Amino acid sequence: MGKLFNEDMVNYGTNRSSIRELFEFGKKRALEVGADKVYDYSLGNPNVPAPESVRKSLERIVAIPDTTLVHGYTSAPGDLRVRNAVANNIKTRFGVDISADYIYMTCGAAASLCISLRALNTDNNEFIILAPFFPEYKVFTLSAGGTPVVVPYSEPDFGPDFDKLEKAITKNTKAIIVNSPNNPSGAVFSEDTIKKIVAILNKKSKEYGNPIYIIADEPYREIVYGDVKVPYIMNYYDNTVVCYSYSKSLSLPGERIGYVAVSPKAEGANELYAAVCGAGRAMGYVCAPSIWQNVIMDCVNDLPNVKAYEENRNLLYNSLTDMGYTCVRPDGAFYLFIKTPEPDARAFSNRAKNYGLLLVPGDDFGAKGYVRAAYCVSNDMIKRSLPAFKELIDSYK
Repeated sequence: MGKLFNEDMVNYGTNRSSIRELFEFGKKRALEVGADKVYDYSLGNPNVPAPESVRKSLERIVAIPDTTLVHGYTSAPGDLRVRNAVANNIKTRFGVDISADYIYMTCGAAASLCISLRALNTDNNEFIILAPFFPEYKVFTLSAGGTPVVVPYSEPDFGPDFDKLEKAITKNTKAIIVNSPNNPSGAVFSEDTIKKIVAILNKKSKEYGNPIYIIADEPYREIVYGDVKVPYIMNYYDNTVVCYSYSKSLSLPGERIGYVAVSPKAEGANELYAAVCGAGRAMGYVCAPSIWQNVIMDCVNDLPNVKAYEENRNLLYNSLTDMGYTCVRPDGAFYLFIKTPEPDARAFSNRAKNYGLLLVPGDDFGAKGYVRAAYCVSNDMIKRSLPAFKELIDSYK
């Protein structure tokens, strides 16, 4: 008898990511010892409320008497009015001359990435992933029929190792995934870093006679601190596809709403957008949730409450470094990367559980010897968790 099921899919379904494993452990542990004794830093699940405009938008939408306008299907790539709003937002904020014809509404950034990878892959192409990286990049790439190629980071800034990046590019390279602000390190790629990446891609594209695309994964674009700027990659490189989600900027992670934006200047831009639409169709990612498309049309220009995240960052970073931890000070996103006092980050993560601390080991992110703490939690939880962090570090002395 042949195989009953796809073995890769069985494996993905059986072996969840370390992030999800910790999240599920935390829910179970909270029932056993009480939620106040579990300090869950596992998941990037924003605690900061959605803007008031989101509530007002929902109230407006559900009051519309024509149910087809509220709950009905939209066009497969998204409602034209919504795509126009997104394109105008990009045009106004970043100066890119883009229209709705290059915007595809999706069920969040994960769908955007899966669609983009599927659209670009032609014959088991290689896709470069810069460490540290969101672990699902590998899963998404493999599922699209591509081959992930991981390039190490450089310390202490956690930017790309440019020499190794250039060496990693081959004639089979189709694209590179750039995630800035970065999950898990919180690093933000400077304009100089983007220009260096672009110079390498231009050189290699010319060498091999094929365009190499950038897939810019940008769900944390608006969450940056101080005077830090996030370069909009389409302004630096024509062959760019942007994958975006409102999960973080509008605190809507469970609503799964985002988009793919194809640069109008990309080589074969119209065909690439058609491939995005085709990939969405092939995978059943058509007609993103209608209500949330309408919310985005109303709230497309709204920004997150960065101050709340910055207060959390400062409290956690300053407190842990005072205790003796070594941490990467994040310029963006809402993750703190903590160097573990022993080489085995998984062992450290398991020990942390004894103190109620749920910290994700960096091995799956391509960064051994670190754990990730998602500080998009209540400020009160951070304060309550600090004695546990102190006991944990003291246990190594």
